[in-house]
Amino acid sequence: MKCFAFFNGEKKDEPKTTTKSLSVKSSFSAHTTDRDVRRSESEFNSQEISDVSEELSGRATFPSFSQRPDNLRAFTFSDLKSCTKNFGRSVMIGEGGFGCVYRGVIRSLEDPQVKIDVAVKQLSRKGHQGHKEWVTEVNVLGVVDHPNLVKLVGYCAEDDERGIQRLLVYEYMPNRSVEDHLSTRSETPLSWAMRLRIALDAARGLVYLHEEMDFQIIFRDFKTSNILLDEQWNAKLSDFGLARQGPSEGLTHVSTAVVGTMGYAAPEYIQTGRLSSKSDVWSYGVVLYELITGRRSLDRNRPKGEQKLLEWIKPYLSDTKKFHQILDPRIRENFPVKSAYKLASVANRCLVRQAKQRPKMSEVLEMVKNIIESAELGDPELPMKNTLKPIGNPEEGKRKRKKSNPVNVDSKTEANGWYFWRPWTAKKIVEIC
Repeated sequence: MKCFAFFNGEKKDEPKTTTKSLSVKSSFSAHTTDRDVRRSESEFNSQEISDVSEELSGRATFPSFSQRPDNLRAFTFSDLKSCTKNFGRSVMIGEGGFGCVYRGVIRSLEDPQVKIDVAVKQLSRKGHQGHKEWVTEVNVLGVVDHPNLVKLVGYCAEDDERGIQRLLVYEYMPNRSVEDHLSTRSETPLSWAMRLRIALDAARGLVYLHEEMDFQIIFRDFKTSNILLDEQWNAKLSDFGLARQGPSEGLTHVSTAVVGTMGYAAPEYIQTGRLSSKSDVWSYGVVLYELITGRRSLDRNRPKGEQKLLEWIKPYLSDTKKFHQILDPRIRENFPVKSAYKLASVANRCLVRQAKQRPKMSEVLEMVKNIIESAELGDPELPMKNTLKPIGNPEEGKRKRKKSNPVNVDSKTEANGWYFWRPWTAKKIVEIC
């Protein structure tokens, strides 16, 4: 995958870093058609690795790596090499800019007879960009605990004659990402009840990060590929490498260089670098429309007028008679249009131009709860085949995605309406990966 760094030439009020997102074939990140906004490689050398926690938070509220929480398990490189069959391709479930992700099996510390499936993410040794994301994930996931956040089991950090070894070990999410199931290539489209449940679970995860801890965490890279599904099809947020501590009490935002994924990043953040929890709210609104339409936020494989999701749906929202035309055709026959329209109304509130006018995620969560209660859909059904018949194996239909050529993208802004669209040209574009 090729990534591009965008730098607008303006000085920010925090030290600069370089980061890179992970793209994998199934879980744990974006696919190769996502375009990540990154800072230039030359900015990386200005900071030492040991400074990353303080730099990312603006103040070192995240515990430093030297103060590892007791709930994280320290693995040796030999341990992880053994549990992943020597990092064999037969157990590789993802590959991207960060490195590779492998399925592994470890033994429980409480009962050595119990085996636990895990996902092992290995940092590529070819560059340093992913190291800071690695540290951030350890710092963030080491202090959070919520059923709708992917659990970090442990890590590996070894430096020897073989070089730097940096790995993360997560709970294994067998049903892959929401993006996988929304893909047109997927043979297991999600039922409407399941999509509402995903919207609810994801909202709960964001509410926890924004409002239920002693300090606020802004996800900064909320998207369908970072929402994973466990064995019971519960949705959990993953990939916290770009997470950022929110503003101090009394402040409305933090200023930071722009990172994230085009198509999901809030317009005010792209333009000014001012980041707040309302940036995540915008991204959540985009994801709601992906659940409604079954389309990606940005898809260069579609006709020109349909590539940008928010632009394509706009003409259908003002006319209730046309609204059904944007519903995912794979489940249109079983689509409760009234329920979908209500969810679109929630998405519109999240996509209001002025960030201050967007609701908090706790308010969004209540809206989604009300939709589910009024819909009376019962228990969510398991994903269906395109024939609308239930399947027994949730792994069926798993296929590789074709990588597409990288393209430059512009950001969204418009003078009027609930979202806006204005071409944004970076003064400096540097290819870093």
